[in-house]
Amino acid sequence: MILRTHNCGELRESHVGQTVSLNGWVNSYRDHGNLIFIDLRDRFGLTQLVFDPDDANAAGLAVAGDKHAHTGMMGLADKLRNEDVVAVTGLVRVRRGGENPKLPTGKIEIVVTSLEVLNKTENPPFLPDDNAALPNEELRLKYRYLDLRRPAMQRVLATRSRAYKVTRDYFHNNGFLEVETPILYKSTPEGAREFLVPCRNVPGNFYALPQSPQLFKQILMVANADRYMQICRCFRDEDPRADRQPEFTQIDLEMSFVRREQLMQMMEGFVRHFWKEMLGYTVPPLQRMSYRDAMEKYGIDRPDTRYDLFIHDISELAARTEFAVFRNALEKGKDRPKFNSKRGVVKAIRVPGGAEKLTRKITDGYSDFAKPFGVGGVATVKYIADPAGPKFDTGCAKFLEPLKADFVAALGLQPGDTVLFIADAYAPATKAIGELRQKVARDMGMVPPHGAQGGPWNFLWVVDFPMFEKNKETGKWIAMHHPFTAPRDDQRDLFVNAGVEDDDAIESIVSAGYDIVLNGSEIAGGSVRIHDKAVQAKVFQLLGLSPEQAKEKFSFLLEALSYGAPPHAGIAFGFDRLIMHVLGTENIRDVIAFPKTQIGQDLMTRAPSFVPDKQLADVHVKSTFDPNAQAQQPAKA
Repeated sequence: MILRTHNCGELRESHVGQTVSLNGWVNSYRDHGNLIFIDLRDRFGLTQLVFDPDDANAAGLAVAGDKHAHTGMMGLADKLRNEDVVAVTGLVRVRRGGENPKLPTGKIEIVVTSLEVLNKTENPPFLPDDNAALPNEELRLKYRYLDLRRPAMQRVLATRSRAYKVTRDYFHNNGFLEVETPILYKSTPEGAREFLVPCRNVPGNFYALPQSPQLFKQILMVANADRYMQICRCFRDEDPRADRQPEFTQIDLEMSFVRREQLMQMMEGFVRHFWKEMLGYTVPPLQRMSYRDAMEKYGIDRPDTRYDLFIHDISELAARTEFAVFRNALEKGKDRPKFNSKRGVVKAIRVPGGAEKLTRKITDGYSDFAKPFGVGGVATVKYIADPAGPKFDTGCAKFLEPLKADFVAALGLQPGDTVLFIADAYAPATKAIGELRQKVARDMGMVPPHGAQGGPWNFLWVVDFPMFEKNKETGKWIAMHHPFTAPRDDQRDLFVNAGVEDDDAIESIVSAGYDIVLNGSEIAGGSVRIHDKAVQAKVFQLLGLSPEQAKEKFSFLLEALSYGAPPHAGIAFGFDRLIMHVLGTENIRDVIAFPKTQIGQDLMTRAPSFVPDKQLADVHVKSTFDPNAQAQQPAKA
């Protein structure tokens, strides 16, 4: 085999006159009669090859002195097709057909003197060419090895590799130890559904694949690791979506002897370092926003601040109208504290220019959009110009007109605006209007294109999350971050002393949690951890775990906390999401080498797959699923 002396992206005019060898794939083939041109491709780029026996012989490069050798070589070259794998040797010369400014190697070409065909290809289902129309994603995932040959996908792999190094360099330079934690884990109720692995040697027992290394990194702090980092794989048996996969990569971090402020400073430094190294962009100091402000102004705890489309609580003003939709909503939980999830509210969005752009069909569709979030619908009104003066029009106009001046002042209305209202209990109303805000922004063309080199990059910290929220299906408390998040320092005594039946008090407790949000996407989340056994026991109690259940699931953590656990805090960055932002894509599958589909399938390897009963018996598992019975079921309409 001819071994390469250079790659296909490095030859320049300075190499003219040198004899070189290249290996790679045939990217394109052009037959010009007595000349054959081939673009040879590898991970590093493209180089043009010329098969020209006259020029090769004139240069005194005939193989083994045999003038007929080139005739045989031309016969081989004539049979080459896209994606064949070849090795060549030849002379570098200035490109005679004119420079190709689109290629770094565009000033030179290689006159081939020796050709070795290393592997012929079958007819590929598609060509890995960035300039051709992309095949459908299903085909790309089935033949992922072909798709990964595309220069765009090669850049993804190179970007991820560089990002690994940038990440490690920063944390190693700041005293972090990289420690690997187990993949075969203990099943723990951290929130998401787990992947389970049966244990052959202990019948009836199962490992779980880790949702995160949370417990082990806390144990490492007890073990005096002081500062820990890991770029790790995590697993959650949840439905995939555009920015989520069942297995994913995160940058996992923990620090001892710090409070929230010290950890945030360290991680903000990482964000600046990462964006500077990866994109040459200087990130300004990160803004901070409380969870409550984010929910009140944007209706979501990961607000996209790139566009001004704000939410207004107009409950007091709405109570003065005769609109039954508003008044009935405000009767809900009216004796509960402000911001209580069950207290009725009326929220509104002013949409500048919406009177013209948002048609009746669009605004009618907003009610259907909002209802799945638990509200009754969306009320609308237009504020339009009129010879007698601006007025409300359509929708609920007649109920607002008597208080027109107050509504105009409260919402800052201008003629041509549309106002959208949602009235319901605080929790569903806030959720619904936050989602509606994002949809309206898309409908109005207010959302900038997804970042990459040009941004804009709107980073912010969201802090002061509630410790708990009610599961709307079970009515039980769940931890908003996870069960190991501490209350904010000034909230500890309030939390420990709160009665377990005092829902209003428990809902008001603020945690020491924090997220980093970028352009409406959560890229990192963490918290100060509980290192106090009394606080941890109270958390387990509120989550419905008896002391015996807590001990069964977390005995090792509770024991560790009793042996001199230092104060500690941590965070995890979604590595795949970081790469999405760097490369400017909105689909997480674009930045993972071997992603799963929307239903968690690997189309290339055909995983998951059925396992024979004998193999299941080895791990003491019996499947009740009958694929033959399923195949016999009549198709659903």
